[in-house]
Amino acid sequence: MADIRPFRSVHYNQSLLKDLSAVICPPYDIISPQQQQELHLKSDYNFVRLESARELPQDTATDNKFTRSAATLERWLEQGILQVDEKPAFYIHDHNFTHRGKKYRRRSIIVRVRLEEWDRMVVLPHEGTLTEPRGERLSLLWALKANTSPILALYEGRQVQSLLSKQERSRPLINSKNVNGEGHRVWAVTDAGAINQISSSLAGQPLYIADGHHRYESALTYRTESQTYSTSASGEEAFNFVMMELVDFADPGLIILPPHRLVRGIHKSVLDELMTKLEVFFEIEELPLDTPGVWRQVNDSLIEPDGVRLVLFGPVSDCLFVLKLRDTEAASQMMPYFHSELYKKLGVSIVDHIILEKLLALSSDMEKESLAYSYDAADAVSRVLNQEYQLTFLLNPAKTEVIKAIADAGDKMPRKSTYFYPKSPAGLIFNRLV
Repeated sequence: MADIRPFRSVHYNQSLLKDLSAVICPPYDIISPQQQQELHLKSDYNFVRLESARELPQDTATDNKFTRSAATLERWLEQGILQVDEKPAFYIHDHNFTHRGKKYRRRSIIVRVRLEEWDRMVVLPHEGTLTEPRGERLSLLWALKANTSPILALYEGRQVQSLLSKQERSRPLINSKNVNGEGHRVWAVTDAGAINQISSSLAGQPLYIADGHHRYESALTYRTESQTYSTSASGEEAFNFVMMELVDFADPGLIILPPHRLVRGIHKSVLDELMTKLEVFFEIEELPLDTPGVWRQVNDSLIEPDGVRLVLFGPVSDCLFVLKLRDTEAASQMMPYFHSELYKKLGVSIVDHIILEKLLALSSDMEKESLAYSYDAADAVSRVLNQEYQLTFLLNPAKTEVIKAIADAGDKMPRKSTYFYPKSPAGLIFNRLV
């Protein structure tokens, strides 16, 4: 099914830039304006200049952040700051990190994958997207003709893991032990036999996008537009492919965090009626915030197997409320009819459709100002205590088998349903489309 190819990656010349921690950066979608400024100051060669360059007041159609990124890329290639591998390769990436005091390693393989329309069910999405980020990524694709950060996708295949393990005996192309507290090792697999074995093991199954839906949709549009200007139609042009970082569903380093909802801008009269309205749908249990081991109890409550559970904080300042859905059938009837039954039983779907849309009357045009996300329950509660937000709804993290089932059903989870931690950095290696 999936057409997976090796490619000649572009990466920093480590004989000139030995400290990768100064030059690689997060992917564009988690770079705040403040962090963007800090990364620019960190090094003259920080990858943020390609991944997410700064806008300037004097920008024009011919001189803007995209044209400056393109000029920077060409300059760094000419100066040898960036180098291009001689041989096409698959790239094994070990991403070492710590989460909640425990050490993890997430192993992936970075490849080129042929772009396929969603309806072919070769590459499957699992959540919805927004229009604005797609346009941003498309403009950068046209300017750089490069995939600057990989799309994270999931696959099933223990055989692939054994094949990758054989390759780690060679010397890494990149070996950086402390990049902002994380470690990265990358091996280039150039042996034709190994490449064929890995490709064959992956070719018979679909790929599930975990992170990077906007990048994939932008790449689809870029392919369509590029075909218009192309004088040939061989199907082998670079614009027919996109860079992906593939991770096994069963990888022990695959960490999924829940995007807890934070809400503000709700009228006091609506807030005053919220608890009464919630009682119609949920059994409500109070959990004082100063309870010993309160966060362990919150986590235990969210993962209880008997029904859908959420945790609410905000109506009072010293108490959390554990919400257990009374009637899943009644709740499902309030969801958009075209969604699958599995979708209608998700905690994130119940929060978004029943609580935010119906009970709090939060419309789509209010979301940008009124809705935010946190991936840490204590942080979300703290932001309500600090009166930055009025309410937070704490969710259980999605399981990989649920993500796969939703995608297999041809459905999509609500936007911001998952957060795969940590994000793969931009600038480690990237893929030119020329």
